Amino acid sequence: MGEVRKVLLLMDKSRASDRDILRGISQYSQIHGPWKYFRNYPQYHSRPSRKKPLSRMDVKGIHGIITVMHELNENLIQQVRAARLPVIVIPTRRNIAGVPNVFEEKEAVGKMAAEYLLNLGFRHFAFCGFENLCWSQSRCEGFCRTIEKAGFTVHVYQEPKIPANLSWEKESLYLAGWLRSLPMPVGLMACNDDRGQLVIEACTQAGLLVPEQVAVIGVDNDELICDLADIPLSSVAMDFEKAGYEIARLLDEMMSGQPARRQILMKPTHIVARQSTDVIAIEDAEVADAVRFIRNHAKSQIHVNDLMKTVTLSRRTLEMKFRKVLGHTIHEEIMRVRMEQIAWMLTETNLSISQIALSMGYPNLTPIWRSFRKEKGMTPLQYRKLHRIQ
Repeated sequence: MGEVRKVLLLMDKSRASDRDILRGISQYSQIHGPWKYFRNYPQYHSRPSRKKPLSRMDVKGIHGIITVMHELNENLIQQVRAARLPVIVIPTRRNIAGVPNVFEEKEAVGKMAAEYLLNLGFRHFAFCGFENLCWSQSRCEGFCRTIEKAGFTVHVYQEPKIPANLSWEKESLYLAGWLRSLPMPVGLMACNDDRGQLVIEACTQAGLLVPEQVAVIGVDNDELICDLADIPLSSVAMDFEKAGYEIARLLDEMMSGQPARRQILMKPTHIVARQSTDVIAIEDAEVADAVRFIRNHAKSQIHVNDLMKTVTLSRRTLEMKFRKVLGHTIHEEIMRVRMEQIAWMLTETNLSISQIALSMGYPNLTPIWRSFRKEKGMTPLQYRKLHRIQ
């Protein structure tokens, strides 16, 4: 057995995202270790101390560090650099120069949320985030860029210019007033699930219905936060566990003396739909009914002719309505909804691709392979490898 590598983890274990990253790190070390971990003491166990954050280890015997920078703690940044150890930083406010950083794929999260709300038929949009957090800004930019490309505008929440220690109870009144000023119905993206939960609470204060008037989607798919919201919150799921595995792989390379030649990208995987977006915001009743039929039968191998049996319009008329309202054909909507269902199964289940194909009504792998590649730009196997630890 080789040397046991000692790794210092400066991470907040109370967040589901951080725990998923830690789970990925743990999986890597179980396969390629052994590693010994050193962590922060729990807050309830901590005693007041003037020591620097790294001093209890004196970094003696430590081989590598993985840290989340929640605050711009210049003292900690200098300590990390001065330690002259392999370090990987997960920043929240800005990137830290001189060490590998963990990034989100630029604007991809906001783009996925925007496309989801566009496909629900919304024509009014809003974003609620934090102005001083780099990941929130990136999500906002991706959301706004995608919505504006589709020909619409986004109402972006501006935090009140008042003391930083403002209580949520007071800010919620400000947020409720902003929500009442929005055109309805509106599709709103919150920068993360915590913010989404607070937006739903503010909607209640403002007397607004979720999702009928304000459909809300968060990010991170923190299941506890999403399920505890007044209205269960839809969310963009992220590949945090896969990112944790790649973080550990990169740190292992650095601890072996290899240069840090790459950064780590965290990517969105799919939308987890819950009650907060369970609405079809399409004014055209015939199109709305048709879309509802398609989504209710996503697992069945339906065709356009199956849909036409449920409507009174001619196919030509319904096709024209689909192009006007959604910007694509009936067949394209069927394929889009079915491929999203397959994408969810690839990331969230252990079913083989053959089993997924069978459950979706495909006689063999050829049609699912062809359709999925056309919709997602890659094969089902490539998609699963991209978003899951192999």
